[in-house]
Amino acid sequence: MNANYDERIFTKSFFLIFGALLFTALVMYALMSTVTEYATSMGSSATIAGLVSGIYVFGGLLSRIYSGNALERIGWRKIALIFMSIHFLACFLYFFVHDVSFFIVVRFIHGIGFGASANAIVTIASAILPEKRFGEAFGYFMLGTTIAIGLGPYIGGYLYDNFSSFGCFVAAMVFSAIALLCVAFIDINKYDSKHKSNDKEENNYSFLEKIFEIKAIPVSFFTALTALGYVSILSFYRLYAVEVNLVDAFSWFFVIYSICLVLSRPVAGRIQDNGGDLIVCVVGIVAQSIGIFLIAFSPSYITVFICAVCLALGFGTLNSAATIIVTRNASENRRSYALSTFFIFCDATIGFGPALLGFFVSPATGYAPLYFIASLVTFFALPISIYVLKRN
Repeated sequence: MNANYDERIFTKSFFLIFGALLFTALVMYALMSTVTEYATSMGSSATIAGLVSGIYVFGGLLSRIYSGNALERIGWRKIALIFMSIHFLACFLYFFVHDVSFFIVVRFIHGIGFGASANAIVTIASAILPEKRFGEAFGYFMLGTTIAIGLGPYIGGYLYDNFSSFGCFVAAMVFSAIALLCVAFIDINKYDSKHKSNDKEENNYSFLEKIFEIKAIPVSFFTALTALGYVSILSFYRLYAVEVNLVDAFSWFFVIYSICLVLSRPVAGRIQDNGGDLIVCVVGIVAQSIGIFLIAFSPSYITVFICAVCLALGFGTLNSAATIIVTRNASENRRSYALSTFFIFCDATIGFGPALLGFFVSPATGYAPLYFIASLVTFFALPISIYVLKRN
């Protein structure tokens, strides 16, 4: 009886940590779809507007680097509450933004709050979820991000069109407050493994080991390559849609993507629980590479919809699958380092990838070469993933 109870997925703690993930991600995606538009409305160039958006990721990157060590040294509860409070404060500061310079500062602060908060949420979840059903449970948990990807841009766009930036900032503040309350109500001390940490062992870590979990780097690296394919769609699909006259088709892209993720993630989690890391990753990488290639080679309604499905099976599922792998392979007191390493690699790609891909766009060729490159880079992840996962 107790064993069955311990393996339950849908507990009070699960719903609280799921809520924390969902509402934190909603803040990110609701604002991401509107901050560049707000920046340009204040007279900034497209380059500066891009900086307003990208500085958020850079702040999160620095925050994640710090949080891996801090979560074990200071404790999960303190780090979670401190950085989620910073996350909430940044949402409040948006109301006082009247020039682009201050906007950049606020976005940077917001990114710092988000990065460590996201690390803390996933670290806490890794202890809350039942060990024997971890893959399946983590798939359900990560649906919080999936829902946010689907709803966030829609909410942000609707509020911006009808209530201006003020409506977006109110929603962001409310969402961040709910996320903070969700974490505050979790009995984190019941799960926090800080008391199990060995201080002598901690002091023996090299400088690199105080930032990264070395064993997590190979999986993080091949997942980061697939993240480039994801960000190629996220950053440029609206511009490409206009170029190929498929605005209506692309407007459904992330709706289809989200629906496919909702259906595929729990199934992929069950496959992983039965020892199927390799098949989940190989299918995902191949599917994403094909999907992105199709919209570059022959853009149409059908290929756009196929690409949405393939991207869901690709980075959408791989992101969850790889997180499970790095968490499972790390010792209990190194889980936060493993998760921090994983997100640092993916955040770096998502943050700096658009600038890299932009070099392949020209008036003569348009955006298609960008997607050919993204497809090729995704495919490069395949031999690396096979080599890494066969060695695990």
